[in-house]
Amino acid sequence: MSGYTVGQLARLAGVTVRTLHHYDEVGLLSPGGRTRAGYRRYDDAELDRLQQILFYRELGFPLEEIAAILDDRSVSPTEHLRRQRELIGDRIRKLEDLAAAVERAMEARTLGIQLTPEEKFEVFGKDYQENWEDEAEQRWGDTDAWKQSQAKTSTYTKADWERIKAETDAVNDALVAAFTAGAAPDSPEAMDAAEQHRGHIGLNFYECAPQMHRCLGDMYVADERFTATYEQLAPGLAGWLRDAIHANADRQEQS
Repeated sequence: MSGYTVGQLARLAGVTVRTLHHYDEVGLLSPGGRTRAGYRRYDDAELDRLQQILFYRELGFPLEEIAAILDDRSVSPTEHLRRQRELIGDRIRKLEDLAAAVERAMEARTLGIQLTPEEKFEVFGKDYQENWEDEAEQRWGDTDAWKQSQAKTSTYTKADWERIKAETDAVNDALVAAFTAGAAPDSPEAMDAAEQHRGHIGLNFYECAPQMHRCLGDMYVADERFTATYEQLAPGLAGWLRDAIHANADRQEQS
């Protein structure tokens, strides 16, 4: 006799014999026939139905609802497949969202930033991108500056980050004011603004020696993303700030 025994079907589908017995008892999946000895015998139609059952079970549907779905004669096999594709798409999107949430939590723990994703965007603005955190760790994770920054920021609360954001805005305002007033990069006004910038970093993140500050100034011009940040404040500010940082570093090293 062709078809599958209950044991063969169970192994093929990756379920237990007890599960198949239960499906038979509740009328969800009954065998297409029985042997002369009374043993269940399943054919390809039951195999197809079992695949459908297991699909909906994987998505969390209760057995009663699965039975109603599969027994609805108004729905064609093609419609079932179309619905399954939509359900799979929904599941994929939910899993991707979950994976992203886990990744954000891992990044936050690594960086010591005790903020939710919503709070990060609230504090740092709509242009903030969380992948910057991962890139920062890749670029500077082995440096003493990174370790100092991680140690400090691990204790910061949302209120601390709001304070730091306000201080950052004040530093940027001072830079813009000196720049738009026409101060030369090596003028006292420009160098004082650059020193305020360096002090802000040292106070809140890591020790920023003049030479370290020079490197940051160069990066503000070399990395287009940093350049864009300062150019949004005032066109030409990025290059001017780099020059002011260099001039201030010279002043600090000579003093």
